[in-house]
Amino acid sequence: MSAPLTAVSYVSRAVETFDDERLAELLAQSRRSNHEHGLSGMLLYRRGRFFQVLEGPEDAVDELMAKIRRDPRHTDVRVLLTEQLDQRRFDEWTMGYEPIIAPATPAPEGFRDTFDDLESDDDEASIRAVRELTVWFRARTAAPA
Repeated sequence: MSAPLTAVSYVSRAVETFDDERLAELLAQSRRSNHEHGLSGMLLYRRGRFFQVLEGPEDAVDELMAKIRRDPRHTDVRVLLTEQLDQRRFDEWTMGYEPIIAPATPAPEGFRDTFDDLESDDDEASIRAVRELTVWFRARTAAPA
């Protein structure tokens, strides 16, 4: 029987802006480390903010979250949701990443252009936003190019 799986969704602020090169380095480092520790997940970065879902054995997730909290590249780390999983949602990604590019035209009403709603004091709204971003990421990365 395999160990129970835990998923943690969190937001944080980058201390300094991440350009494409720094993001590529972060992703390469994260993917290597996650592979070694049996972790999977997704990462979004927009306007100096990270949104990440990590999943795997509880001990490995807890260790990585402690490391992230100490990482000088992050500040204001806020866990939005911790949940137990029956199966992974991101098993095909040691760290899936999807760039969020600002639209060239005005966004339609209800379009998420920031992670501001993830940082509200309304826990239900934050959890709903976590679920929406998770579904969006999975649908976007599964869509044919």
